[in-house]
Amino acid sequence: MRDVIDILMRLRMRAEDGSKSDRRLAGLILQDVDYASKAAIADLAARAGVSEPTVTRFCRSLGCEGIRDFKFRLAQALAVGGQYLSADPLERDAREERIAATVAGAAVAAIERTRAQLDMTTLVAVAGQLAGAGQVLAFGCGGTSSMMAVELQNRLFRLGLHSVAHTDGQLQRMWASLAGPDTVVVGFSTSGFAQSVIDATLVARQYGAATVAITAPNSRLADAAETVIGFQTLEDGNLYKPTSSRYALLSIVDMLATATAETMGPKVLEGLRRIKQSLNTFKVEDPRLPLGD
Repeated sequence: MRDVIDILMRLRMRAEDGSKSDRRLAGLILQDVDYASKAAIADLAARAGVSEPTVTRFCRSLGCEGIRDFKFRLAQALAVGGQYLSADPLERDAREERIAATVAGAAVAAIERTRAQLDMTTLVAVAGQLAGAGQVLAFGCGGTSSMMAVELQNRLFRLGLHSVAHTDGQLQRMWASLAGPDTVVVGFSTSGFAQSVIDATLVARQYGAATVAITAPNSRLADAAETVIGFQTLEDGNLYKPTSSRYALLSIVDMLATATAETMGPKVLEGLRRIKQSLNTFKVEDPRLPLGD
C-alpha cells in the first residue's frame, strides 16, 4: 500500500516556502496539473528552466520515489479531486435569494427523487420489524450516515422503543456481538462501503438479528443485510453547497419513524404526552412547538 500523500498540498507549500527552483517548479505544475501528470521529465525541466536531475530531486523531496511515482500521484489527485481545482468562481452579484433558492431547491429535488425511487412496501415491512423489536441498533460512520443513525435513535426512543446508535466502529462490532433474534440492526451508508457498518451487520446477522441496510443497492452493505432500503445519491455539481442527499436520507428516516409509530398505534401517544408534559415544565408552554425541540 502506498504512503498517504496529499501531493497537491505539498506542492502548494513548496510554491510558498521552497527554494527558488522549487517555487518555480511547483508553480508551473500547479498552473496545469493535468499537463504535469503526463509530460516527460525533459519537458517539465525545459518549461521550468531547470535540469532534469533537479526535477528528480524535487519529486523525491515531496516524498515520491521519482518522476514516475510523482506523476502517478498527480494523476490520482486529479481523478479524486480534480473538480475542486477548477471550479467556477463565485458570482459576486449573487445574493441571499439565490443562495436560499439553490439550497432549498436542491433539498426538495433530492427528496422528490428519493420518494419516486423508494420501495414503500419494503419500508413499511421494516417498520413492522422495528415496532416489534426488543432492541434497535442503528449504525453509521462518516458525516451523513452518522447523523442518520443518531436521528433514528432519537425518533424511535420517543415511541418507547429501546434504540441505540453507534458511530464508532469498535463499539458497533461490540454491540452487534450481543445482538439476538429480538434485535433489529439498521446500517446506514451512502456509499455502501463503510467497513465497520458492514462488519457489524454481518456479526449481528450471525447471531439471529434482523438486519436492514439503508444504502446504495448492489453495494457491499446491501449484500451483507437481509433487507435493503435502496438509496442513491445524486448531487447537482455545486461544489460550494453542502450535499443535498442528507435531506433525502433524513426523509427516509422520518418515513420509517412515521410508519413505525402508525404500526404501533395509539399506545405510543402516552409516551409522547409524557415527554411534552415534562419538557413544558421547563420551557414556554406552547403546544405548537415540536416535541423535544
